[in-house]
Amino acid sequence: MAEPQDFELTVCIVIFKPDRPTVTRTLESLRRALHFLSPSHVRLTIVDNSPGASDHAWLTSAWGDLPCEIISGQGNIGFGRANNMVLDRAGKYHLVLNPDVEMERDAIEQALMFMRENADCGLLTPQAFNPDGSKQYLCKRYPTLFDLLLRGFAPRWLKSLFQKRLDRYEMHDQPANSVAWDPPIVSGCFMFFRGDVFRKLKGFDPRYLLYFEDFDISLRTGEIARIAYVPAVRIVHEGGRAADKGLWHIWQFLRSAAIFFTQHAMKVF
Repeated sequence: MAEPQDFELTVCIVIFKPDRPTVTRTLESLRRALHFLSPSHVRLTIVDNSPGASDHAWLTSAWGDLPCEIISGQGNIGFGRANNMVLDRAGKYHLVLNPDVEMERDAIEQALMFMRENADCGLLTPQAFNPDGSKQYLCKRYPTLFDLLLRGFAPRWLKSLFQKRLDRYEMHDQPANSVAWDPPIVSGCFMFFRGDVFRKLKGFDPRYLLYFEDFDISLRTGEIARIAYVPAVRIVHEGGRAADKGLWHIWQFLRSAAIFFTQHAMKVF
C-alpha cells in the first residue's frame, strides 16, 4: 500500500446531500486540472456526510478510472472533522476542496509550481470568481462581530451604507493580479496546503460543525507558515450566504462565531 509521502497531491472533498450536477462539474474540473500528473501520484478522497445509505455509483462514474476512496456512514460530523478523517493520509501537498468549485485547467499545475518555488508557503489561496464572472474575495482581514453580522445578515440598503468598511474587510485593496503574502484569513473552499503543515496543525478544529473552521485554521497556519494569495490559480466558486439557507444554517453560523471569538480575540466594532 502506498504511503502518504508517495503521493504528490492528495485531495479531499466533503459532501452532504449533494447536488449531483454541481459535484459532477467539480470532479470533471478537478480531473482536467490533474492532466499533467501521473494517476499514481494523486489520491482523491470524498467524504460523504449525508445521513443513511447513499448511492455512490454516480461519483465513481463522474471521476472515471482514477483512484478514489469514498468514506461514508459517519453521518453529519461536520466539515472540519470530515476533512480530518484523511489527516494522516495527506500527501506532500494536500487540497481541501469544496464540492461547488470549478477550476481552470492549469490551476493545480500553477499551485504546485508556486509551492515548489516558495518553501516558506504553507497554504495557498486562489483568485476566485462568482459564476457570473464577478470577482469573489477569498481573503479577509480579522473580523469584528459587526463586520460578520453586517456581511452575513444585513439587507442590501444597510450594507451600502458601510460599503467601504466591507470592502476593507474583504481586502478589496489587495491587487487582483499580483501575489500577496500573509492575508490573515482565507476561504475554506480551496485550501492548498503543504502536507506537513496540515498535519502539524492537526487539521481543522473539530468543535466547528460548519462555518469559521477556515477562519481558525488560517490564523493557526499563519503562526507556523506563510499564506499566499496566488492569482495565477483561478477558480469559480458558487458559494452562498448563511442567511439564505434557513434557520439551521443561521444557528450554526452564530454557534461557530461564538466558538471563534472565545478562542480568538473578540472585536465588536
